[in-house]
Amino acid sequence: MAIEKRKIIIYAVIIIVGLFVSQHLSVVVSESMGPVLYKGDYVGIENTNFLGFHEFDPNDVKVGDVVVYRGVWFPDPIVHRVINITEENGTKLFTIKGDHNPVPDPYPVKPEQIISRVITFEGYPFIIPRIGYVTIYLKGFWYELLGINKGY
Repeated sequence: MAIEKRKIIIYAVIIIVGLFVSQHLSVVVSESMGPVLYKGDYVGIENTNFLGFHEFDPNDVKVGDVVVYRGVWFPDPIVHRVINITEENGTKLFTIKGDHNPVPDPYPVKPEQIISRVITFEGYPFIIPRIGYVTIYLKGFWYELLGINKGY
């Protein structure tokens, strides 16, 4: 009986760790951040709200940070770099651009649109290269199966 309880505890720990890790990774779905990030890379992130914990304040984002945000012009979260910060009528606005894109994203981003920031070590983003293709493939498979066109 003690072995069964131990197995249950081990499985519970594995599930909890897996959920924690999965909520701190984001897959890059385009080449817009090349040559720093490529399609299929997983990046380590810290979240503005993770189960009620605020891991960082989006108002503390700086020029050069790579963030994940909800754009008004694209249905899925976007992973791009902050290139400028301004203030308009007391509201902080971020100009954001993919490193590989010739122009900034079409609309300024407010702090409440930023959902995550890419974790960096000595100026380099934490990346797990290319294994995100599995996620991209599975999303595409399910979207196709359900008749949803998401472009994956």
